[in-house]
Amino acid sequence: MSDHERSAGGGRLLTGVAWALLLLGLWLWGREATEVPRGVSGTATGDMAAVGRPPKADLPPAAEPLGDALPQRLDIPFLGVQAPVVARGLDGRGALDPPPFDQPGVVGWYAAGATPGERGTALLVGHVDTETRPAVFYKISALKPGERIRVVRDDARVAEFTVDDVQVLTRDRFDARQAYGPRERGRAELRLITCGGSFDRASRSYTANVVVSAYLTGPRR
Repeated sequence: MSDHERSAGGGRLLTGVAWALLLLGLWLWGREATEVPRGVSGTATGDMAAVGRPPKADLPPAAEPLGDALPQRLDIPFLGVQAPVVARGLDGRGALDPPPFDQPGVVGWYAAGATPGERGTALLVGHVDTETRPAVFYKISALKPGERIRVVRDDARVAEFTVDDVQVLTRDRFDARQAYGPRERGRAELRLITCGGSFDRASRSYTANVVVSAYLTGPRR
C-alpha cells in the first residue's frame, strides 16, 4: 500500500493495538522475562520474505557487556542508516513515547531500560514511514543474521552488535517474552522495533511489529 493510500496519521509508530502490545512487552521486559531459545521466530507477514536465523549461520561469540553510557547515534551500515538517538520515556497514557512524528529520521531509546552495550536489553524504536515518505526504520526488515549494528555512545566507545534474529509479530501471534525477553541471560542485547505487516485502515494501525534482535559482539573506538 502506498503512503498516499493511507489515511491521515496512518504512518504513526505503533498505533492502536500495537501500543498495547508494546506496553505489555515493556512490563515483562522490566521483570526479566523468561529466557527465549535462540533462533525462534514468528510468522512472517507484509514485506518480509523470510525471518529468523539460517540453519548454519556462523555468528561471533558475545562480548563482555560494557559499562553504562548514553547512546548518541545509531549506525546500520547494511542499510546506510546513520541516525541520532534521543532518550524517550512514557507518555500520559503510560505508553512509550516515540520520537516526534515530524522527526522521522530520529531513533528513540527507552531511557528507563538498559543503555546499549551494558548488560540487559536496550530498546530502540523508530518510525517506519510518514504520510509522505519512508522513515528511519523503513528497511530494517531486510536485515539478516550476521549484519552489524553500531551504537555510538557518549563515553567515546562504539558498541557493535550482531543481528541474530528478525521477526514480524502479528497482533494475534504476539509473544511479549519472545519480543523483549533476553535471548541469553547475562549478555548485552539490543532490539530495534517498528511497525510491520500491512496498514489496517479500519483500526488506523499496522497489523504487526518488526523486531530485530542483536547482541553485543565487540566495542569499537
